[in-house]
Amino acid sequence: MNLSKNLSLAEVTKSATAKRRGISNEPSIEHLENLKAIAENVFQPMRDHFKVPITISSGYRSKELNDAIGGSLASQHSKGEALDIDCAPYSGLSNREVFEYIREHLEFDQLIWEFGNDSDPDWVHVSYKRSGKNRGEVLKAVRKNGRTRYEFY
Repeated sequence: MNLSKNLSLAEVTKSATAKRRGISNEPSIEHLENLKAIAENVFQPMRDHFKVPITISSGYRSKELNDAIGGSLASQHSKGEALDIDCAPYSGLSNREVFEYIREHLEFDQLIWEFGNDSDPDWVHVSYKRSGKNRGEVLKAVRKNGRTRYEFY
């Protein structure tokens, strides 16, 4: 099943952890509608702009899977509202390019420069709400004293 022209449900639900532990990672109908919204409003416009395959490193996570990996209790991944994107080195496209394109051209709820350095994040987290207001919040994840902290970008 495709969520948009270039993004399949299989791409956003794949999880080695779920397979290893026998955890179901099937979205509910509401979560599926949320996945379609982020695919159509964020992923596909980005894919159309860059014209290269874009890798989703983490998409939907069922509550059980999110708990198993130690994800946030409020994770938008568990609502079908978030994608983690990691292009490098697969498409010749940098994660920074993806981050900047989303920030400058697309509506989003949260956009996070995930770790990395000042030149390029390790991956890009983006979320989109199909109902309610998208905050357009831009953050940078940093590690300090062994803990993750989020700062405004």
